[in-house]
Amino acid sequence: MIPDDVIEQVRDAADLVGIVGEYVELKRTGSDFRGPCPFHGGTHRNFAVIPKKGMFYCFVCHEAGDVFSFFMKKLGMDYPTAVREVARRVGITVPERGAGGGSGPDPNEPLYAAIAAAAEWFARELRDSPEADVARRYLVTRDLELDPILPFGLGYAPRAGTAMLDAMKRLGVRESVLLDAGLAVKRDDGTIVARFRGRLLFPIHDLRARVVGFGGRILGTGEPKYLNSPESAVFHKGRLLYNLHVAKLAIRKAERAVLVEGYFDVLRLALAGMEEVVAPLGTGLTAEQALLLARYTSHVILLYDSDDAGLRATFRAGDELLRHGVRVSVATLPEGEDPDTLVQRRGAAALAETLRDSVDVFERKIQILERKGLFGSLPGRRRALDRLLPTIRATRDPLTRELYISRAAEAAGVRKDVLEREVGSAPREAAPAPVAPALAGSVSTPPAGAERALLQLLLGGDPWRPRVLEAVAAEDFEFAPYRAIFEAVADDAPERLDETAARTFEQLKVAGLGAHDPDEVFTRALSWIEARGLERQVEAIDRELPLADEDEKLRLVLQKRQLSAEMNARYPKYKIATRRH
Repeated sequence: MIPDDVIEQVRDAADLVGIVGEYVELKRTGSDFRGPCPFHGGTHRNFAVIPKKGMFYCFVCHEAGDVFSFFMKKLGMDYPTAVREVARRVGITVPERGAGGGSGPDPNEPLYAAIAAAAEWFARELRDSPEADVARRYLVTRDLELDPILPFGLGYAPRAGTAMLDAMKRLGVRESVLLDAGLAVKRDDGTIVARFRGRLLFPIHDLRARVVGFGGRILGTGEPKYLNSPESAVFHKGRLLYNLHVAKLAIRKAERAVLVEGYFDVLRLALAGMEEVVAPLGTGLTAEQALLLARYTSHVILLYDSDDAGLRATFRAGDELLRHGVRVSVATLPEGEDPDTLVQRRGAAALAETLRDSVDVFERKIQILERKGLFGSLPGRRRALDRLLPTIRATRDPLTRELYISRAAEAAGVRKDVLEREVGSAPREAAPAPVAPALAGSVSTPPAGAERALLQLLLGGDPWRPRVLEAVAAEDFEFAPYRAIFEAVADDAPERLDETAARTFEQLKVAGLGAHDPDEVFTRALSWIEARGLERQVEAIDRELPLADEDEKLRLVLQKRQLSAEMNARYPKYKIATRRH
């Protein structure tokens, strides 16, 4: 398995225009390049290469993809071979795995293939099916024409529960694969039907630009309004951002990301030329999504709705990003507008002006509290500080934290030293546990010990290295030196470690696993990491509760109870404290 960081490095370095130009006579048309399609033939210039997005698209046969997809579709290469071919052309060395080191076929390849086939089928349905006229008319009501949005891969899922299943069966896709991929569901009576029915579908990609799931908007009456693919071996809702596979290049270039709430917001802004836009998948921003954004930029502008629900989501997302050291600004929309309607009614110039006028997230919070008159009385100031304190505590950057304390003390009319005591100590990193012995046979191992054990397995080489790389990601490591070691080892680049991480790296190599059973160590450590993920979701709810209204608070409490029950059922050795609200 080629590390994701290497794949991104190769993709970023590739000259897509030059590579495609070896097979297609391209001519510049504005910021894009056009030529005859190399896939369906013909002489008209219906084939576009779009450098800003790192992708190609044919407006006739609708073949689309990135530089790797081009070699796969044009020359019949598989994915790893295409990556290595592009890497060879740009002079990047792809690390080779030894026997058993992950160079074999990806066990999830059948899922990726099934989802890709379904995505193409859904897209054809949207373009060509008479039944999909309801979806095409709906897009018109959103002031969206079909041709400009086709490169985004939108699709339509027919109302019939077996239409997609029959199409996939003709392609040789097994029902078991459709179930595992989240494309089908088994009813209580044992019948199998398509998961998505009567919906406009937005394909969701991973960082390798593979379709891994869908978000479906109901057309007509019905619940839920939006339905996502279920969690699967390839789809993890809390670890993905819509449009990041395209936007990451623009984010690095613009040195910022624009975060919006929904699929249509992304679509509208991207069509208006705002390339660096992404969105969560219908939920609040998770810690994993914030960490993902922090990999590409140190500045995020939040462009959410300005109603009460939008403001709550704005500040929850802001706190999550501040925990990961990201600078956060808030763009305030005119009353009654959301990002989609702003561009639709007032154009790209209004969007650019709104983003230019964005203010720091903490300053925006103070503005709202001042507008509500909370700083005008002693009880109001106490309430205002209670709403400001979570953001101060969330802030990881020490200088920003200091500025926030000073600003809050000024706004509330309290002494800075008193407020500092109220805030408490700075956010803490997970403390490093002793290096050995790994897990020590204990069932109450803290997450730091689990992280250490997984690294020791990783450093032990085959067969554990590929198993660890497949099971966990860098964001699963809370202790910063452990996270840095995981990333460096995954990339075969331990030389890039700083002094602290390098010293820990050497200690881990020397300690090893000792006499502990590696299978038991792996199982136990992985359970702790997964349990900690559930606990983080509970902690996120605890942070949201003080800002929630009564209806939202009830929903959050019920969600917390569900998570707690799931955690105690699946990981009974790892108990969490359930607070009362």
